[in-house]
Amino acid sequence: MTRTVLKFGGTSVASPAALLRVAEIVKATKGERIVVVSATAGTTDALIGAARAAEAGDAQSAQDTLQALSAAHRNLIADALGFESADVLKEIADLTERTDALLQSVAILRECTARTLDAIVSYGERISAPVVAAVLDHKGVKAEALSAEGLIITDEAFGHANPIFEETQTRASKELDSRIDYGVVPVVTGFIGSTVDGVTTTLGRGGSDYSAAVLAAATKADELRIYTDVSGVMSADPRFVRNAKPLTTISYAEAAELSYFGAKVIHPRTVLPAVEAGIPVRILNTFAPSDAGTTITHDTQQDGSVVKATTSLGGLGLITVQGAGMSGVPGFAARVFDTAAAESVSVMMISQSSSENSICLVVPDDATERLKASLEKMFNAELRRHDVEKIDVERPVAIVAAVGEGMRGTPGVAARVFTALGKAGVNVVAIAQGSSELNISLVVMEKDREKAVRLIHEEFHR
Repeated sequence: MTRTVLKFGGTSVASPAALLRVAEIVKATKGERIVVVSATAGTTDALIGAARAAEAGDAQSAQDTLQALSAAHRNLIADALGFESADVLKEIADLTERTDALLQSVAILRECTARTLDAIVSYGERISAPVVAAVLDHKGVKAEALSAEGLIITDEAFGHANPIFEETQTRASKELDSRIDYGVVPVVTGFIGSTVDGVTTTLGRGGSDYSAAVLAAATKADELRIYTDVSGVMSADPRFVRNAKPLTTISYAEAAELSYFGAKVIHPRTVLPAVEAGIPVRILNTFAPSDAGTTITHDTQQDGSVVKATTSLGGLGLITVQGAGMSGVPGFAARVFDTAAAESVSVMMISQSSSENSICLVVPDDATERLKASLEKMFNAELRRHDVEKIDVERPVAIVAAVGEGMRGTPGVAARVFTALGKAGVNVVAIAQGSSELNISLVVMEKDREKAVRLIHEEFHR
């Protein structure tokens, strides 16, 4: 019998109509089923805000936020089930009381550690799972809500914990298989886990997808389905390109590149456990379940495309360190990156001339001036000697990336990209391409971002 793990995101569980769609999807899925759920849309951010308010001493604001979330979930289940919602309402009340006590403690101590924050934000998933399980029961699918604490066992890296696979496999198989054997559909909280000692942890942003992938691998599922509010991965942002089309299949490597450069459907790290286990991952739309969606596999068959998708990331700044005295000096680039690391600035892209006379960094726009000042301090002596001639900033800029397995070994791809942009008068500020030939990334001014995406997409999707 086939086993399917179905993960539903925040928008999929945020309204009575959405919950009924979830129930229909689960009911229509043949074979053994494991459901993983996120918190309702916006809940995790609200809980983080409540924790920060409590840490600042504003206990009333934190309590108000929590009570608003509790009321929203009570209304959600009441609207979905009416008089059948009594058990879930009691569970919501108990969870709210416990979380309120945590927030009050934070307000008294004026401190919210990563461990405490994990316990607070876990409220979102722990309140979502019983709601979904109750709706499934109401629709004739025997279901039971389960907290992933005690199922997904992690290290103690609170806020971004890492699952310990062997222990998780043992626990998950024991707890889930026994329920499945009795015809029960387990509804498991995404995002959260626990240490070996039972202390609550969270897996970081995108953690519910990660939970689903870990459980799919641990229980040897045949397929992982991730339901969102979009019909898979598109060949370009449909806001920029009218004729963007859904991609039927992409490789894990393509998904990683697309995600990094702005395609926010899924973070590839989160599905890696399933992909490594050879389990296909399908990205589907809760609100259009008949759409084919996108399947992510370890490798994908060539479909004749060269550039499979064009994506972009805006709101960035470009910092250029330039000077003839940089050439041939060992450790120069390391000092640049050490400075960025010391300032906790994420470097999105790097480009260096072969002469070693200049190096460019693309960083978040709000970090450019801060990093420039730090670099000027780091290279103060070189600037005075003119070994480094200048440290410049261009902003705002955007990265545009052409991605596709078909680019590997295909001559003329870069020429087609730059010809298309050049004919339309789009200036390319910097370029980067890895040796894998899977991605050509280029920097343009923010004002040219949409045009660049559209032109590259048109060049390869005629």
